[in-house]
Amino acid sequence: MRDLLTPTAQKLREPEPGAIRRAALVTALGFGIYGLTVGFWRSPLMGAYVAVKMPLLIALTLGCNGLLNGLLGLLLGSGLGFRQSLHALLSAFAISALILGSVAPVTFFLAVNVPAPDSAQAATSHASYLLIHVFLIGVAGLVGVARLWKLLETYSSSKQIAAVTLGSWIAGNAFLGGQFSWVLRPFFGSPGLEVAFLRENPMRGSFYEAVWNSVRRVSSDISFATLMFATAAAALVTIIFLETRNQKRRQNDEQRQANQ
Repeated sequence: MRDLLTPTAQKLREPEPGAIRRAALVTALGFGIYGLTVGFWRSPLMGAYVAVKMPLLIALTLGCNGLLNGLLGLLLGSGLGFRQSLHALLSAFAISALILGSVAPVTFFLAVNVPAPDSAQAATSHASYLLIHVFLIGVAGLVGVARLWKLLETYSSSKQIAAVTLGSWIAGNAFLGGQFSWVLRPFFGSPGLEVAFLRENPMRGSFYEAVWNSVRRVSSDISFATLMFATAAAALVTIIFLETRNQKRRQNDEQRQANQ
């Protein structure tokens, strides 16, 4: 597991047998568990649907972004082809999956304690719920990709190329992930609509429009939004704690190796 969290340039060039399979398994399980808590607010059935769709969303984003950044790597001269980009991005998603899987108890608590889909506050609850999960997924995604910075510095011919490559990974994951999530909706389950695996009109509207509408809805109920985002803050503190602990563990390991 430690090797999964700290991939090296050598392992990127010559992955160990089963390394990609382990990373894919961790990604599917972490996002699946987290996805269950995302959809559980609407209904247990929606939770089961999202537990399946969340890994599917990651697979689509990974495939498209890996291809785009494989081509970008050839243009920039970073040395990262399609296979290396795919492996590196999969490692980033595996890190994000571990983070989101670890905060799943917090988000499950949120799902069972916010106003129900049939309550008077259902619309505001849904809007706040969407924003909180977009925020958490965004933070976990940034942490996952940022953990690969040292790897990119080692692999690339310059820090500038490494920075552009890192930025393209973040932008690609954000844009493709957002739009694929819209096509594969529902993930949160609108209170006024029936529970379904997919919507009949997947191309109508956009992810960004939904986020903007949720911001407008939440801003009209400041007290409720404060409660919801306090829960998000608790989840964020958990993420920071886990990342800090892992950082200290790596430093201790490096110190022990240096002393030997």
